[in-house]
Amino acid sequence: QVQLVESGGGLVQAGGSLRLSCAASGRTFSTYAMGWFRQAPGQEREFVAAMSWSLGNTVYADSVKRRFTISRDNAKNTVYLQMSSLKPEDTADYYCAARARPYTSSRHYDYDYWGQGTQVTVSS
Repeated sequence: QVQLVESGGGLVQAGGSLRLSCAASGRTFSTYAMGWFRQAPGQEREFVAAMSWSLGNTVYADSVKRRFTISRDNAKNTVYLQMSSLKPEDTADYYCAARARPYTSSRHYDYDYWGQGTQVTVSS
């Protein structure tokens, strides 16, 4: 049973930073791709960033490039999303997702497993 547990959300002022964590368990994730998505109230879920656990390549939404960084810790089976220069429009629930293929995707329906989400609020 794959389990993804996000943590690290909270309230931060504009211009600040947060680091989200996604602890993954229940599988060997070396052949998986991992993604972060977010959903603001009344809006659709949107892609933020993704990486291939084995290949190491990363992809970002244009709106977060050069501000957010996705990374992994193999020993801890954990994926991170380092968020810097946060803006009020980054306010959303952030979700970690796992895809049972090593190739990244920006499409939420390509992902097989999802965490419960962690809330990020950026005040102006």
